[in-house]
Amino acid sequence: MRQPSRFAPAFALAFGLALAVRVAVAQAPPAWAYPITPPAAAGAPAPDAVSKLQLPGSRQQFTRAQLADLYSAPDWYPESRAPMPPLVAKGRKPDVYACGYCHTPGGQGRPENTSLAGLSADYMLFQLADYASGARRNAMPGTFQPTDLMIRIAQHLKEGEATAAVEYFEKQKLRPRVTVKEQAQVPRSHIAGWMYVAEPGNAQEALGQRLMEFAPDPKRHELRDERLRYVAYVPPGSIARGKALASTGATACQTCHGPKLQGIGMTPPLAGRMPGYLLRQLLAFKSGTRRGGTGLPMLAVTAQLDLPKMVDAVAYAASLPP
Repeated sequence: MRQPSRFAPAFALAFGLALAVRVAVAQAPPAWAYPITPPAAAGAPAPDAVSKLQLPGSRQQFTRAQLADLYSAPDWYPESRAPMPPLVAKGRKPDVYACGYCHTPGGQGRPENTSLAGLSADYMLFQLADYASGARRNAMPGTFQPTDLMIRIAQHLKEGEATAAVEYFEKQKLRPRVTVKEQAQVPRSHIAGWMYVAEPGNAQEALGQRLMEFAPDPKRHELRDERLRYVAYVPPGSIARGKALASTGATACQTCHGPKLQGIGMTPPLAGRMPGYLLRQLLAFKSGTRRGGTGLPMLAVTAQLDLPKMVDAVAYAASLPP
């Protein structure tokens, strides 16, 4: 792994100063922020390895067995970008899955993980180091498989192995991936593919103080279409309240992430990224389960945020153009 040593002294100093900061321990994070796909039933048939599936606008074909292979990133639109590096396309058996499988070949990501497109290569390397060291974990007790897989991968990467992958993702451009809607009522739903899917019919339920991400086209989500745009429902008024939080006081996101939340140097962009993922990171900072050097300023920030304010902040960030 490439070692961005020029940043090490600053983060070592920041870490030392952070030891004096007492992080508020939050109550257990809400289960609704971690939609967990039910495990497959014992004895379920293996995915079909014969029938070819297609997506509108793509000339590629994949079987369900290929779409379930963690060591092969299904690329529906290979003509839209440069070829993927080997680690992104295929990973390395048995311990390192294809980066492009979960994060998609163009780094667009999905609601259960994150978009890598346009992130600083050095920032991504620091996150891999934090996963490997134990400095980055879930706030949710138990397991959340998307994060668990990242921890396993990071712990098995060889020296310098990730460099080509992060440099590739740094060059990709993030497409608009989510539409944020303020609504008091949302479709009644179930969990599939690590996110919420509307039940058949028109039944509704109260959203309350939740943030819920839906796949408007469950089939495209199931086929891992990186051009699918998701819908995030947030409480009425969230975006305006989040904008105020982002621009004023000790919680001002703009101070570090820039006036349009598009990132500055090693500080990552927030604009247009999946709000559910952003919320889970705020919960991890607040609980102390994410404490890597690049995120140390967030410990003091999240100590001042309750859950409704977190939802407002990420709703505003996700509503901005990437």
